[in-house]
Amino acid sequence: MAIENKLYSSDRHTTHYLCSGPEGGVPIIFVHGWPELSLSWRHQIPHFAALGFRVIAPDMRGYGQSSIYQNHGDYAQRHVVADMLELADGLGIGRAIWVGHDWGCATVWNLARHYADRCIAVANLCVPYYTIEAGWDGLLPYINRAIYPEDEYPAGQWEYQCYYEENFAAATAAFDADPEQLISLIFRRGNPDGRGQVAGTAMTRKEGGWFGGGAMPELPNDPVVVSVEEVKQYAESLRRNSFFGPDSYYMNHDANAAYTAEASSHVLDMPVLFLHGRYDYTCETIESNAVEPMRQHCSELSEAVVDSGHWMAQEKPEEVNKHLSAWIQTGWS
Repeated sequence: MAIENKLYSSDRHTTHYLCSGPEGGVPIIFVHGWPELSLSWRHQIPHFAALGFRVIAPDMRGYGQSSIYQNHGDYAQRHVVADMLELADGLGIGRAIWVGHDWGCATVWNLARHYADRCIAVANLCVPYYTIEAGWDGLLPYINRAIYPEDEYPAGQWEYQCYYEENFAAATAAFDADPEQLISLIFRRGNPDGRGQVAGTAMTRKEGGWFGGGAMPELPNDPVVVSVEEVKQYAESLRRNSFFGPDSYYMNHDANAAYTAEASSHVLDMPVLFLHGRYDYTCETIESNAVEPMRQHCSELSEAVVDSGHWMAQEKPEEVNKHLSAWIQTGWS
């Protein structure tokens, strides 16, 4: 089934999106994270279109052909959620199944929290409910201090986010220097040997910047996760737009916490699926208690573990598709 490239524009924002599947199918909207694109869902789009769903995968603000902005505050979750609602309205979608990854999880969790009536169900990969979308208070209490002693790693594996806040220009410049090499470097399969070890993201402030404060290491792409051509597609977009927008998502913890606090209820009563990445050591959910708030606030929660790193939908697409399909086929859609 063909995958189409389309644009939806309003007076406030333009969203580029990929779509496939029958117009009358149940809508399923895939929301990507940092530093990705709608391309990140390339394995899910044809699978669910073939099952009869109307599949939508947008480029988030700051990415691809969607609108870019020059102020950090423009990348707060309040605005990102508004983009998704506006897109759904423009496409005549009242309720949808929403699926997110990374910062896309924050957006999907917020949609479920603030706009439950727009959600048939929600599923997220790697980032559990009531964490990153709630600002620092959603992250710091759940750090595994057996691995990250507070005196040495105050923000644990999230030290890199402090580095953004303290050295934004330097962090962004390091990525803008060679987007193609960065994508090749970070889009890699999970490594079982990293379990119980300090994640590289915890070292960013300690080492004075990404890559130990030095030059970006050179590694070939990991073909299990991305092909050479896909690396080029990601890099072309990031080179054109800069990392300013993608990195600015990390500059809004206070604003995001305030937005979260506005919700009348934090309990999610719709069906929820969470997929843990066994070898995702930044968004570590296997041995930490980061998932406990989600378990306390989701009345219809299903969970599964995927033996993958952070880039789950690209590393283990068949397994991700299997879990999503089985969850949907329970009949509530």
